Amino acid sequence: MSTEYAPNVIPFRPEPAEVKTAEQAVIGAALLDPAQIPALAAQLGDPSAFYHPAHETIWRAITRMAASGERPVDPMLLAGVLRDQGDLARVGGPGYLHTCIEATPTAANGDYYAEVVRIAAERRRIGTATSRLAHMAGDDQADLEAVRTAALSVLADLAAGDTWLDPAPLGSHTGLPTFPVKALPGWVGAYVEAVAEFTQTPPDAAATMALAALSTAAGGRVGVEIRPGWREQSNLYLTCAMPPASRKSDVFAFTMGPVYKVEAELQAEARSRIIEAETAKDTALAEVEALMAKARKNPDLDRTQLMAEISAAKMLAEQITVPPTPRLTLSGDITPETVTSQLAIHRCLAALSPEGDLFDSIVGRYSSKPNLGVFLQAHKGERLQADRITRDQPTIDKPALTIGVTPQPAVLQELGAAPGARDRGLLARFLYSLPPSNLGYRKIRTTPIPDKVANAYDRNLTRLLHAMTDLTEPVVVLMSQAADLAIERLQERVEVQLRPDQPLAHIKDWAGKLVGHIARIAVLLHLADHIASDQDPGAWRADLEPATVERAAEIADYYTAHTLAVFDLIAADPATEDAHAILQWLQRPKKDGTHRTHIKAHDAVASSRRFKKVADVEPALILLEQHGYLRSDQAGPTGHRGRPQAVTYRVHPSIGTPEDGAETH
Repeated sequence: MSTEYAPNVIPFRPEPAEVKTAEQAVIGAALLDPAQIPALAAQLGDPSAFYHPAHETIWRAITRMAASGERPVDPMLLAGVLRDQGDLARVGGPGYLHTCIEATPTAANGDYYAEVVRIAAERRRIGTATSRLAHMAGDDQADLEAVRTAALSVLADLAAGDTWLDPAPLGSHTGLPTFPVKALPGWVGAYVEAVAEFTQTPPDAAATMALAALSTAAGGRVGVEIRPGWREQSNLYLTCAMPPASRKSDVFAFTMGPVYKVEAELQAEARSRIIEAETAKDTALAEVEALMAKARKNPDLDRTQLMAEISAAKMLAEQITVPPTPRLTLSGDITPETVTSQLAIHRCLAALSPEGDLFDSIVGRYSSKPNLGVFLQAHKGERLQADRITRDQPTIDKPALTIGVTPQPAVLQELGAAPGARDRGLLARFLYSLPPSNLGYRKIRTTPIPDKVANAYDRNLTRLLHAMTDLTEPVVVLMSQAADLAIERLQERVEVQLRPDQPLAHIKDWAGKLVGHIARIAVLLHLADHIASDQDPGAWRADLEPATVERAAEIADYYTAHTLAVFDLIAADPATEDAHAILQWLQRPKKDGTHRTHIKAHDAVASSRRFKKVADVEPALILLEQHGYLRSDQAGPTGHRGRPQAVTYRVHPSIGTPEDGAETH
């Protein structure tokens, strides 16, 4: 599973299996017969002809090796180049290169496979262009003349066979899967789609926050037993990273509305009980104080009898417990100490926020160093000592914290840089979503959330919240034998992917918890499925079935792809800053007012004092090419010995065309 950059604004259906096989065969033919590489590269044209990002990354490395002529192209040396670039794990490891070779019946048919790949790419380009035109034409607010001009330009590009896709912003990952909404319970999925349409946000945000709402209800109150000796709680740590102005707050308010409503109801219902208990305790304490005063004023009274009366009054006062004000949630702007003290009182809580302020607290906003302990222990339900808060606080058994936040992507980078966040396992406890931004492609007039859909979400989530908070003791849902076998198959699949040459090898800490996360998601889906039934309010206590596990696994696959992208973002390559510098240079006009349409590596070196030699700019140029800002035209042989001809890069036309109202510096 690759998270390599794949600039593509309009999502398409997956390519047929034969296209993937053809792409593997092109790579295999190049590795079996490197002499074919120039002809294959010419036939394919742009490396973005590959649909699968891993294949594009491998092909770019192959063509660079062939163009440089410094070393032969073979699987072992290619693996070394990919490893040096930091891409080997993302493309599937050395083993995947041999998979491509094995998928090649004969290297002699490399040109045929390249033609299959090229035609599929051309169909995608046409589909992308026409989808964009349809989107523009359907916008009633768009200027008709502008739409017509854009249409003619796109058609001209298509006729020339030189269509550029929109470049992907540096530091972002596109081409990631969209949240599988159909895997959610019907009433949740319908609401997620309606919220996404109304707010013009990716469904990923509403889906992730809806899961956080389910976790708020059940986390720590209901668990799941996969098999004897293996139990999981149902609380999740969820984060959906989105840029500013993405309407995160709107999505958060829609999905969390019932949670805050039920919390207010519980607090209102408990108010009279709290007042009665406070009054009774105050009265009992007043009686103790009266007896103490009596003892001070009358030293001649029977001390033994008086002490017995005072002790009895004190014991009576201590037996009166004032119930705490019910809480389901914590705000994001809290300290770890506050989380600990509140968990000591309530045991099950959710830290919810549409911003990343919770992460600011975790990384040490209120202290000189991060305080991770409570967040590590409250995910798994480990015994939590509250002695540091106050000596009166008890030890907390099976604490359960849910986290649901929608920070900006940069906040995740700050969290990743916090001492101990990776080493101690905090990052491994989160499920990450990194959806693409809809900014610039949103509809102006949208469909309101249907009352029927909104009412069903409110009714069912409210029912679930009440059912879970009414439980006096945690309940464990069992997995059926078939569900246990489904989990076993998932364990086997994940175990293979943890091997050194497999996609999850570099995030073993996160992937090691993946099956546990699947079980937690499965029990939330199970509860939400059954709570919508009006026939049997206790139906959710039934065994969990394999179909639910499969839906949870589909959701987990989504989070796996996005987590790979987030871990790449957290460990961003220093080349990103260099790529930004080169991009800013390309955006500046030359002295004659025109913009550069072609560059070579030595041009980029001369653009800034930060670069001393060609080797300094090559990683940044690779990054810009991967993001779609540049296209490399591989140089042909010069006919002379010595250094090969330098690669020429074509520059994306949009770089020299600022948007309306924007300035080019």
